[in-house]
Amino acid sequence: MKKWICCAMSPRNQSTKCDDITLLIFRVFAGLTMAFAHGLGKVPPPEQLVQGIEAMGFPMPGFFAWCAALAEFAGGLFLAVGLLTRPAAAFLAFTMLVAGLVVHAADPFQVKEMAFLYFFISFFFVLFGPGQISLDAFLKKRI
Repeated sequence: MKKWICCAMSPRNQSTKCDDITLLIFRVFAGLTMAFAHGLGKVPPPEQLVQGIEAMGFPMPGFFAWCAALAEFAGGLFLAVGLLTRPAAAFLAFTMLVAGLVVHAADPFQVKEMAFLYFFISFFFVLFGPGQISLDAFLKKRI
């Protein structure tokens, strides 16, 4: 019990095992939820997604549909395992920002909320990284 109390009361400028476990749980849940609840159905991109991207004015809508689909599916998986976490989270953050501000621009906030939530989760991992319990940390130690 003392370990958990000490862990919870440790200075925030010092990474603890509890911090890394918390980041792991948060990263795995957010990544797998994004990959399987949102990204899997977009690989390969359905025609509706391609048409929606074309309607937004993006050039090469097929290419950008694949980018969005892979950002959500592969980016979610990469986030979950902590591999190339910051780049994967950056692609996810950009995709979610476009979803919240462009795709759902005319929708009420309740519809935009999910995109903004995933944007801020992704942005968090861009800033803070994956933690010590990740493939990124494992590979960094091996080099």
